[in-house]
Amino acid sequence: MSTFYGPDFQALQSSDPQIAEVLLKELDRQRMNLQLIASENFTSPAVLATLGSTLSNKYAEGYPGKRYYGGCEEVDVAEEIGIARAKELFGAEHANLQPHSGASANVAIYQAFTKPGDTVLAMSLAEGGHLTHGSKVNFSGKWFNVVSYGVRKDNERIDYDELEALAHQHKPKMICSGATAYPSLIDFKRIRQICDAVGAIMWVDAAHFIGLVAGKAIESPVPYADAVSFTTHKVLRGPRGGMILSKAEHAAAIDKAVFPGMQGGPIMSAVAGKAVALKECATSEYQDYAKKVIENCKELAASLENEGMRAVSGGTETHLALIDIRSTGVTGKEGDERCSQSGITLNKNAIPFDPEKPSITSGIRVGTAAVTTAGMGRAEMKEIASLIARAIRDGADREKAAKIMQDVHSLTAQFPVYPR
Repeated sequence: MSTFYGPDFQALQSSDPQIAEVLLKELDRQRMNLQLIASENFTSPAVLATLGSTLSNKYAEGYPGKRYYGGCEEVDVAEEIGIARAKELFGAEHANLQPHSGASANVAIYQAFTKPGDTVLAMSLAEGGHLTHGSKVNFSGKWFNVVSYGVRKDNERIDYDELEALAHQHKPKMICSGATAYPSLIDFKRIRQICDAVGAIMWVDAAHFIGLVAGKAIESPVPYADAVSFTTHKVLRGPRGGMILSKAEHAAAIDKAVFPGMQGGPIMSAVAGKAVALKECATSEYQDYAKKVIENCKELAASLENEGMRAVSGGTETHLALIDIRSTGVTGKEGDERCSQSGITLNKNAIPFDPEKPSITSGIRVGTAAVTTAGMGRAEMKEIASLIARAIRDGADREKAAKIMQDVHSLTAQFPVYPR
């Protein structure tokens, strides 16, 4: 019966051994290497089982009770459960679980509240923002007049005075807060006040930190924002996908922007997987996890500073940290490559006012969502910092990189994910 109700790996090995081998090797990579990408996590087996279920076969354009295809009785139930769980978990008036990704959710936000050519105020990509916040190579920068705000030089935190001045100068239709590489908390109350003063929609892109909100580890933007978009696969620990929360007054505009405005049928196995993850997030165990993610990240940032590298903005208040590695004489690109050769998966990242090109960078970004899911704590963060420092300094030497990788594998073997 497993052929009908879930993935049958033996059948895959028989029918397509090449892809089966890829799956096995990726499983080994996730188990053996240190996973420090701030955007990644390990979903529960329950989420994985839902993603690989027969729900994947169902086309379901529309919304529960208003589909354009028959046979949606069961997927309607799954989506309604997910919507109810999202509204309860976040205290939201409306929830849409259908966006295929965080970027898709952001497209819907633009479509719901603006038209091409409108002015939008958002965080600079070079100082922590996301591609969809106005990058010239992205639809947002091509279709909208995006005015960027950034961080202060003295503390590398959002310059709210600059943000306010720009808002009064440009009178944007919408103001976006949230970022992809910003380790500090955001003052949602002040941004709400600025939005009210200039008559702007308040949109929060909470993709990176929404899991910390779900775990009650940081303040929620939901009471302040008109709409909150996010991904479900970072700290939230759900399937890859997106979601939008909004005030009730914006529900119709949001839903219409998602479908038919931005995409066709939702991926119902992913929608159900989001519902599973939301139930997991409502537990006390998850709340403990969210707090440990932050504790671990603070420890990792401090330990990297003890290794002679600088934590941007003096450390972190979230699940990620930006590390300026110029003191090592190594660029972010080189540091990324050396860590990869040593079994440590992280990413190069620009730091505020970075003198290097975006393809090179002066820093790295680390996150603790995945290693915390694996069960690691503050003691392991100190060890990880030592391994990163060794990799950055010595990882260009293949023999030394091989020794570092051995030490990485010795550590991860103590905290196996998806045990056999």
